[in-house]
Amino acid sequence: MLGARNFHVFRGDRHVLRGLSFDLAAGQCLQVTGVNGAGKTTLLRALCGLVDLEEGTLEWRGVATSRSAAAFHAELAYLGHDAPLKGDLTGRENIGYSVGLRRRLGPQDVVRGLERVGAMKFADRPVRSLSAGQRRRIALAALWLFGVPLWILDEPNTNLDTQGQSLVAGLIEEHLGGGGLVIAAVHQELQLQSGTRVDLVIPGGST
Repeated sequence: MLGARNFHVFRGDRHVLRGLSFDLAAGQCLQVTGVNGAGKTTLLRALCGLVDLEEGTLEWRGVATSRSAAAFHAELAYLGHDAPLKGDLTGRENIGYSVGLRRRLGPQDVVRGLERVGAMKFADRPVRSLSAGQRRRIALAALWLFGVPLWILDEPNTNLDTQGQSLVAGLIEEHLGGGGLVIAAVHQELQLQSGTRVDLVIPGGST
């Protein structure tokens, strides 16, 4: 369902991605690894259209995304290092706002998302008062509620304890089991069933 062909990306005068290609089918997770500076985040941002390609094409459902960018972006959700939350809103309000921009969402839907990630206890506090791990759980609840087939995740375990990391693995497994696709840049391997994971190592970079 998703295919990258001959990706070349420059960052300044540095050739970060050199001819990178991959295919990903429904129910699969592409785990992207590499040393610091290798270009993991650059790849994810290029997939989302946030970084321009010097060369290469991306296909979604057999169609080049350059021909159907709006349709492609409507079917993906990107979660970067920093959770995209508004500090003066509560966790509950953040979910209602961000997810509500993309689909109709009722109060019980928000509750389901909060319960799924174990965030009900702090859902009505302003996000600026939450810990980094708590903010991450709010962002994960929104991700779960978006209802899109493609998740693009940059270090999804950031700021999470062991229990939180198990939660991330469970959310990903659930999404894959429903026919979704996940691309995740990680430093530590995701604890997924071996049959669902495809590994992509980006060479180069500097520590």
